[in-house]
Amino acid sequence: MAKILCVLYPDPVEGYPSTYPRADIPVLERYPNGQMLPTPKDIDFTPGQLLGSVSGELDLRKFLESQGHTLVVTSDKDGPDSIFERELVDADVVISQPFWPAYLTAERIAKAKNLKLAITAGIGSDHVDLQAAMEHGLTVAEVTFSNSISVAEHVVMAILALVRNYIPSYEWVVKGGWNIADCVQRSYDLEGMTVGTVGAGRIGLAVLRRLKPFDVKLHYTDKHRLDGNIERELDVTYHPDAESLLRVCDVVTINAPLHPETEGLFDDELIGKMKRGAYLVNTARGKICDRDAVVRARERAARGLCGRRLVPPAGAAVASLAHHAPPRHDAAHLGIVAVRPSALCGRHAGDPRELLRRHAHP
Repeated sequence: MAKILCVLYPDPVEGYPSTYPRADIPVLERYPNGQMLPTPKDIDFTPGQLLGSVSGELDLRKFLESQGHTLVVTSDKDGPDSIFERELVDADVVISQPFWPAYLTAERIAKAKNLKLAITAGIGSDHVDLQAAMEHGLTVAEVTFSNSISVAEHVVMAILALVRNYIPSYEWVVKGGWNIADCVQRSYDLEGMTVGTVGAGRIGLAVLRRLKPFDVKLHYTDKHRLDGNIERELDVTYHPDAESLLRVCDVVTINAPLHPETEGLFDDELIGKMKRGAYLVNTARGKICDRDAVVRARERAARGLCGRRLVPPAGAAVASLAHHAPPRHDAAHLGIVAVRPSALCGRHAGDPRELLRRHAHP
């Protein structure tokens, strides 16, 4: 029998919810590309329940314990004295999340002699040392496409919040003011702007499709050029590299995976190619942007030396990095933190369970 170690984010501050505002959520059968959604068996939760936090347990406990397995769930994942570090030693399976990652370093993998499977309950495996995983015969799996549309929707929301100056304007209302001029002096229409995505895979393409109705000029760069029919359908312009895209775009959104070629891609030099007054939205991995370069660009903007408007880590508007960022400002935490997790929504809540089943019965 196996030991499954599951690392999930903490419960809500006010406690695990007993009721939810919606009676149901939409039932989907296919991904946007036509691929069928997973159909895991024995689902015993109500779609829309919060399953991604510690008390939700991804709805795995009954499923696993009924088969004689052991499930350990914790949010304590950092440092040598963490519960994750202690329980990892004899774990067979680790389940983690891209927005609350349990880092499987080469050192940790070497200590985990029984470890056979590392599952990301979401998209992305850059919290796992893949070279060490290969050397130790460790299978690394993720739920491809699980929250791609969630991220695409979040990108559009972040762009609108920035261009329309929404959050600073909302703060005026919260403070009891009705300072119209302060709100509108940096509020613009998205219509007619040039918007580009660095990366046009599942998420980037979904972003382009959602932005087309806003009557913007669409641009993209990607290692793999889109099919000509898609380019014509979306009236989107291809760029061979990020630099040429940045030079013409009013809004730039990053939708690329993190790997050696993209780590630190947005450095001082590349950010310096952006148009004055341009917006940068990074809902991909934080390390794609050089943290210090982002800070320096924001500081220059504050001094009036340039006008780049850079989205802080939480995808909020540019009002204040300190107000809208997570508590930790290290490079690993400069990515999005507010997308709907795959473990929360009914479409994908059973996917980690399906991966476990397939691993046990290939």
